[in-house]
Amino acid sequence: MNEQRAGLAYGFAAYGMWGVFPLYFPLLEPAGALEILAHRMIWSLVVVAVVLLVLRRWQWIPALLRQPKRLGLLALAATVISINWGTYIWGVNSGHVVETSLGYFINPLVTIALGVVVLRERLRPAQWAAVGIGLAAVVVLAVGYGRPPWISLVLAFSFGTYGFVKKKVNMGGLESLAAETSLQFLPALAFLIVLGARGGSTFATHGAGHAALLAAAGVITAIPLVCFGASAIRIPLSTIGLLQYLAPVFQFVLGLVYFHEAMPPARWAGFALVWAALAILTWDALRNARRTHVALREAARAPGAGVVAGDEGARVA
Repeated sequence: MNEQRAGLAYGFAAYGMWGVFPLYFPLLEPAGALEILAHRMIWSLVVVAVVLLVLRRWQWIPALLRQPKRLGLLALAATVISINWGTYIWGVNSGHVVETSLGYFINPLVTIALGVVVLRERLRPAQWAAVGIGLAAVVVLAVGYGRPPWISLVLAFSFGTYGFVKKKVNMGGLESLAAETSLQFLPALAFLIVLGARGGSTFATHGAGHAALLAAAGVITAIPLVCFGASAIRIPLSTIGLLQYLAPVFQFVLGLVYFHEAMPPARWAGFALVWAALAILTWDALRNARRTHVALREAARAPGAGVVAGDEGARVA
């Protein structure tokens, strides 16, 4: 129970920090989204390198360097998460916090769609209903915005692709972040050098406080990931699936209450459809998890189960 409570606390901390990111990025202005993104890449690598040095977790690097396919997947992951980060930063600092929250609300629907298209997975009826409602929501929101909600769609598809690639890579969170930021480091550094040469950099021209806030992007990126990792090993995946909605909820509330973004009726209707789709997905996932649990418990109680288990134990022995 103590481990589960700790896992829940870490989970709330991780998703809570991700949820209040819209309060941080405006503090970095007048730096543009690309400059902020580049600093986030560079300082994230610095923080992760220090953590790995303290923990002495370097053994995985030589093995990774001998796996070009895995390196290629990590390069793809680094690319799509860069698109995700850059779009998110630009969206927040351009007054589209509510639309960025929508991207993470519809991300589970995109993940399901990727499973169907890429992995040829079969969906249950409830999942098909949720995807259909999600598509209707996008249409309603496109009417409400007068354009497709492209910020939300880019965020959802880039993060969905990132999660898909990460499953293929199958690395620990800290190691994966270190590898990705290592691949991002040189392009980010080159961009900042060119930006500085053109007189567009704000890092050294807007005071020590501004420079410190930009450098803090590394810590602010790493801490939620560490909390998430600590949560993931302590609580069930189904619980993490429910906790993931905390971040977009916080972002949505901040967009309405703190940033005072407009929510005309068409947008409320679109968000209501998205929330309905997520409610169906959550209900279906919980029901399926319960059925699986009951089936496993009944199989364990079935006549002969103990004998089979004993035979297996004898074979192992």
